[in-house]
Amino acid sequence: MEAIYGALLLHKSGKEVNEENLNKVLQAAESKVDESKVKSLVISLKDVDIDKELEKAVVASAAPAAGEASKEEAAAEEPKEEKKEAAAEGLSALFG
Repeated sequence: MEAIYGALLLHKSGKEVNEENLNKVLQAAESKVDESKVKSLVISLKDVDIDKELEKAVVASAAPAAGEASKEEAAAEEPKEEKKEAAAEGLSALFG
Protein backbone atom coordinates (compact mmCIF):
# COMPACT_ATOMS: atom_id res chain seq x y z
CA MET A 1 0.00 0.00 0.00
CA GLU A 2 2.86 2.36 0.78
CA ALA A 3 4.17 1.89 -2.75
CA ILE A 4 0.85 3.06 -4.19
CA TYR A 5 0.85 6.10 -1.93
CA GLY A 6 4.43 6.80 -3.00
CA ALA A 7 3.48 6.55 -6.67
CA LEU A 8 0.60 8.96 -6.13
CA LEU A 9 2.89 11.36 -4.30
CA LEU A 10 5.42 11.24 -7.14
CA HIS A 11 2.68 11.81 -9.70
CA LYS A 12 1.20 14.72 -7.74
CA SER A 13 4.60 16.38 -7.46
CA GLY A 14 5.23 16.01 -11.19
CA LYS A 15 8.02 13.46 -10.84
CA GLU A 16 8.34 10.38 -13.00
CA VAL A 17 6.96 7.24 -11.39
CA ASN A 18 9.90 4.89 -11.80
CA GLU A 19 11.67 2.36 -9.59
CA GLU A 20 14.43 4.73 -8.51
CA ASN A 21 12.11 7.56 -7.48
CA LEU A 22 9.65 5.23 -5.79
CA ASN A 23 12.43 3.56 -3.80
CA LYS A 24 13.63 6.99 -2.65
CA VAL A 25 10.14 7.95 -1.47
CA LEU A 26 9.69 4.69 0.41
CA GLN A 27 13.12 4.96 2.03
CA ALA A 28 12.42 8.56 3.04
CA ALA A 29 9.22 7.39 4.70
CA GLU A 30 11.22 4.69 6.49
CA SER A 31 8.99 2.08 4.93
CA LYS A 32 10.12 -1.43 4.06
CA VAL A 33 11.01 -1.53 0.37
CA ASP A 34 9.89 -4.67 -1.43
CA GLU A 35 11.72 -4.50 -4.76
CA SER A 36 9.35 -6.93 -6.49
CA LYS A 37 6.27 -4.91 -5.51
CA VAL A 38 7.91 -1.67 -6.58
CA LYS A 39 8.91 -3.13 -9.93
CA SER A 40 5.45 -4.64 -10.45
CA LEU A 41 3.71 -1.37 -9.61
CA VAL A 42 5.92 0.68 -11.92
CA ILE A 43 5.31 -1.76 -14.78
CA SER A 44 1.54 -1.78 -14.19
CA LEU A 45 1.41 2.05 -14.17
CA LYS A 46 3.51 2.40 -17.32
CA ASP A 47 0.64 3.14 -19.75
CA VAL A 48 -1.91 4.41 -17.23
CA ASP A 49 -3.22 7.98 -17.20
CA ILE A 50 -3.24 8.42 -13.42
CA ASP A 51 -5.24 11.67 -13.52
CA LYS A 52 -7.99 10.02 -15.56
CA GLU A 53 -8.10 7.00 -13.21
CA LEU A 54 -8.29 9.22 -10.13
CA GLU A 55 -11.16 11.13 -11.71
CA LYS A 56 -13.03 7.87 -12.37
CA ALA A 57 -12.45 6.79 -8.77
CA VAL A 58 -13.86 10.03 -7.39
CA VAL A 59 -16.96 9.80 -9.58
CA ALA A 60 -17.47 6.13 -8.71
CA SER A 61 -17.17 6.75 -4.97
CA ALA A 62 -19.49 9.77 -5.07
CA ALA A 63 -22.33 7.91 -6.80
CA PRO A 64 -23.02 5.37 -4.02
CA ALA A 65 -22.81 8.11 -1.40
CA ALA A 66 -25.48 10.09 -3.21
CA GLY A 67 -27.69 7.00 -3.37
CA GLU A 68 -27.31 6.42 0.36
CA ALA A 69 -28.35 10.00 1.12
CA SER A 70 -31.60 9.64 -0.81
CA LYS A 71 -32.33 6.32 0.95
CA GLU A 72 -31.83 7.99 4.32
CA GLU A 73 -34.14 10.84 3.34
CA ALA A 74 -36.81 8.37 2.22
CA ALA A 75 -36.46 6.39 5.46
CA ALA A 76 -36.85 9.57 7.49
CA GLU A 77 -40.09 10.44 5.66
CA GLU A 78 -41.70 6.99 6.06
CA PRO A 79 -42.32 7.14 9.83
CA LYS A 80 -44.10 10.50 9.46
CA GLU A 81 -46.50 9.02 6.90
CA GLU A 82 -47.08 5.94 9.06
CA LYS A 83 -47.88 8.13 12.08
CA LYS A 84 -50.46 10.07 10.08
CA GLU A 85 -52.10 6.83 8.89
CA ALA A 86 -52.13 5.40 12.41
CA ALA A 87 -53.70 8.57 13.76
CA ALA A 88 -56.37 8.47 11.08
CA GLU A 89 -57.15 4.84 11.85
CA GLY A 90 -57.45 5.67 15.55
CA LEU A 91 -59.91 8.45 14.85
CA SER A 92 -62.03 6.27 12.59
CA ALA A 93 -62.27 3.68 15.37
CA LEU A 94 -63.61 6.34 17.72
CA PHE A 95 -66.24 7.60 15.32
CA GLY A 96 -66.77 4.30 13.73
